[in-house]
Order: sequence, then C-alpha cells, then structure tokens
Amino acid sequence: MTGGRSSSPERHNVHVALLRGINVGGRNKLPMSSLAEIFNDVGCSRVQSYIQSGNVVFEATPALASRVPAVIAQAVLERFEFEVPVIVRTAEELKGIVQANPFLQAGADERTLHVAYLADLPDVARVRALDRDRSPPDEFEVRGREVFLRCPNGLARTKLTNAYFDSRLGTTSTVRNWRTTLRLLALAVG
Repeated sequence: MTGGRSSSPERHNVHVALLRGINVGGRNKLPMSSLAEIFNDVGCSRVQSYIQSGNVVFEATPALASRVPAVIAQAVLERFEFEVPVIVRTAEELKGIVQANPFLQAGADERTLHVAYLADLPDVARVRALDRDRSPPDEFEVRGREVFLRCPNGLARTKLTNAYFDSRLGTTSTVRNWRTTLRLLALAVG
C-alpha cells in the first residue's frame, strides 16, 4: 500500500458505561431498552445493558467513546428530563481494575467489596487529604480513577459515599459492587 488513507474502517473497541442514580428508589426511571436505544442512536454498536441500574457494554471508536459521557447525558436529559452522570471505561481498563483490587489481593470477602469509578483523575493532594478514619471498619484505597472500597457492614451503612468522594476529590463518582464489576468485565471481554 502506498501513501494515502487506509480504506479499512476505524477500529471499534469494547467499553462499559456506568450511569449514576437511575432506577434507584423509584427516582430517575429509565428503561434499559430506551437506554440501549440512546446508545445505538449516537452511533455505538453491539449495545448490551446489564441490570436496571445503568450499566451498558458497547462498542465504539475511541473518538466516539470519548464523547459518550456528554452525549448520553444530554440525550437522557432531553428525553427523560433528568441529569445523570456517565462514566466510561474500556474493557482493558476494567480488566486492570479487577486485577488491581488491593482488598481482594489481601483476601477480603468479595461480598464486602465495591469500586467507586471516578470521572476524572483526582489531584494527589486531594487524595492525601481524604479521612481514612471516616467510617470504621470501612476501608478505601484510591488507585488512578478508581476508589476501591471494603465495607464489611454494607454500602448502605458506610459514610464513604458518592457525595463524600465527589466533594473531596473534585470529580464525579459512581459505585458498583464487586459482583457487578466482575459481570461487566465478563460481558466486555465476552
């Protein structure tokens, strides 16, 4: 092949979108079929939702995937009239997250584990300023754009909430339990 552009289409990679706060406690109702339709409408392919809390596995070019958080949030606002943060990870990033869980490596019960996915990489000074004793016996470890959580008494009882991490780290988070994280990885790597 000599010079010019390749005639092959741009590669589509597998991604996972995590929407925060939909179909929780009767608020922000969004049928998964409608959510999948939105992803298809913006150009994503092989769209698959998982449970009712806003988990979507999809394929998209890197350029489209980088716009997904904004365009999906805008589409949900226009069609359903509520705001919803959208956080995206590639299948490879999700694989790295699963491999990097420090609590799992230390032998923790998987039922106590969660991951807070952050929209942005937090500032190191903000991470250092987090209160490690905020919610004993709960523990957390910030690694990159994830906060790994171990909550022995359950997520409903912890003070390590989205609001806490959002305000302290200056970003947006959404939390998934370990079982959901593993299932999303399985769907993403198929």
